[in-house]
Amino acid sequence: MNPDDEISRLVEIMPASGRMYVKLIDRPAQPQVITANLPLPWQQSRPIYLNFDLWEELSRSQRDLLLLRTVAWVNATRWFQPGWPQLLLAAGTLGTVVELAQGDAMGTVAAAGLTAFSGYRIWKNSRSSQIELEADERAINFARQRGYTEQEAARSLLSAIEAVAQIEGRFSLDFTELLRCQNLRAIAGLSNTPVPERLRDQR
Repeated sequence: MNPDDEISRLVEIMPASGRMYVKLIDRPAQPQVITANLPLPWQQSRPIYLNFDLWEELSRSQRDLLLLRTVAWVNATRWFQPGWPQLLLAAGTLGTVVELAQGDAMGTVAAAGLTAFSGYRIWKNSRSSQIELEADERAINFARQRGYTEQEAARSLLSAIEAVAQIEGRFSLDFTELLRCQNLRAIAGLSNTPVPERLRDQR
């Protein structure tokens, strides 16, 4: 597989938000098929790293859905969506600036601590089951705009999750991956048991 050709193809199937912010990077040394980090609020570029030697072991439909899913996840971070962690982050940041300007060391430490705590909560929420499942569902919607049926897209992403674990030498899926697989089976019509709401919001 020629990485440049594949990157060009993947860029074409990305949604507009992906083309604006996401950068696909060949990283042959990484042991994972595809990885991405949580984008920080000041970062406009959102790199996604691929090991193309491993990537080519997936079918085309698996690659499409895995890429669309990763794009959906990196664009799902809710740093500024209204909520108590975001309000605390704003308050902590403002407080840190004010206390620094006033030269109050104790106040600065307290405000910085509040900022760090709220930032951690937002980061933690980005890894919640709900965000992970929503990223899968958005990827399926993106795929439908590119000619896949909902069932085909769900089955391709389901098989991609399982194939990636095998390629990476993992003997089992983690808890969140198992939830994702169950949700995808329900969407694909392979199971009548959806993921319970209490599990969708696991942190």
